[in-house]
Amino acid sequence: MDNYKSLKEEAFEANLEIPKRNLAIYTWGNVSAFDPDKGVFAIKPSGVAYDKLTPSSMVVVDLDGKKADGKLNPSSDTETHRILYLDFSSRKKGGVRGITHTHSPYATAWAQARRPVPVFGTTHADYGAGPVPCTAYLDEEAVKNNYELETGNLIVETFRAGNIDPLFMPMALAAGHGPFTWGKNAAEAVYHAAVLEEICKIGCFTLLLSPDAQTLPAHIIRKHWERKHGPEASYGQKG
Repeated sequence: MDNYKSLKEEAFEANLEIPKRNLAIYTWGNVSAFDPDKGVFAIKPSGVAYDKLTPSSMVVVDLDGKKADGKLNPSSDTETHRILYLDFSSRKKGGVRGITHTHSPYATAWAQARRPVPVFGTTHADYGAGPVPCTAYLDEEAVKNNYELETGNLIVETFRAGNIDPLFMPMALAAGHGPFTWGKNAAEAVYHAAVLEEICKIGCFTLLLSPDAQTLPAHIIRKHWERKHGPEASYGQKG
């Protein structure tokens, strides 16, 4: 009996969304799905093309970084996922249960420019009540120590320093590298990756048309955030 069957299926289905949503070419991305009760996450195997993936090819890793199931090597970004789960999955309201990393063009361009993404409009405000944060570069010592692990640490430190709740801002840019997004499950993590790519694309066009564009007024940001996520949210259907 496969104790991780449903978790691997969740990760598999979410990984297929990456090429479907044009978020990566070749093998430039990965999604993981986390089971907090078992303390493990299933993640895409390293270097395997999306059309070659199967549920059984997903690799299961525990929160100590040890392989719990799978014949293949896990994604090279596994340590970043692990660090984010260790910190972000313990949050209230269920925490983070899925993480996505891609090299989608517009989000990666902002990461390479080392620029947080301002809230220029309501599209952004619907998904985050503040700028999408961008980390600093990793220093030489961190890269030599453990590049992927330190990438996770740097994202966590960026959120702590900015007093940003990862449940209210489900996306970040790793400077010079690319976007990481997360959600209540693997599917939502990929959904947020697609949303971030659109936000970054719209942001590029905004600056092209108006290099001195101003951010959306705070009261409009608050309105759009709260109508979707606030205690009296009116977006969508009830029941």
